[in-house]
Amino acid sequence: MSSRDLPSRDRNRGALPLVAPAVRSPALFVCVLLSGCAHSPPASQPAPAAVTRARPSFALRHDSAPERATRTQLDRLFDRYDLTPWLFTRAVLIDDDAIPHSHPLLTLHTRHLRDDLLLLSTFIHEESHWYLTEHQVDVDAAVVELRAIAPGLPVGFPDGAQSETSSYEHLLVIALEERGLKRLVGELAAHEAMEFWATDHYRALYRVVLEKRADVWRVMRAHGLASPGD
Repeated sequence: MSSRDLPSRDRNRGALPLVAPAVRSPALFVCVLLSGCAHSPPASQPAPAAVTRARPSFALRHDSAPERATRTQLDRLFDRYDLTPWLFTRAVLIDDDAIPHSHPLLTLHTRHLRDDLLLLSTFIHEESHWYLTEHQVDVDAAVVELRAIAPGLPVGFPDGAQSETSSYEHLLVIALEERGLKRLVGELAAHEAMEFWATDHYRALYRVVLEKRADVWRVMRAHGLASPGD
């Protein structure tokens, strides 16, 4: 029961008096006054230290203004999100002219300067390749089952990857990319990114993951390919 529910006389029982009672003794008054003046204000608490998270080094191919801006954008993303679970490389190259790729050196372009979500998605995508490389035997076994789930995947831009095997491996990469985005930015933003990629590149592959997500993840779990962020 709140104090507003009590009768007025009961509410007054616990209230502080509006006027302080008179001090009976002058000596007591002086003592109270001096003790109040002598009391130092509490020392200000130090501000909490900024969280320092691991991040790769960022190299610039041409040291152009867009490349420098993309480096700043990546630094901002690392400050905002804990990307440690998806960090499998120690260096990232930013190249105006490159198509993003994972190997031999993870390379990003400057296309998404105005879109943090798509740059974050691209970074998780390329790092997921490195994660899967560490589990190649499991990847190969998963690809065998994925061929039955989604037979006849296309090869080549804009719908598929460079080879048929790569197209099936990309189903795993895309599933990890989507799961990572959901963990970091939420389901709606993750879905927005996946829908964009399904009209941009690897179009058929993104569509398969969107439409057969449960089947893809059943295969991945069967072969121990859990999301790094889980």
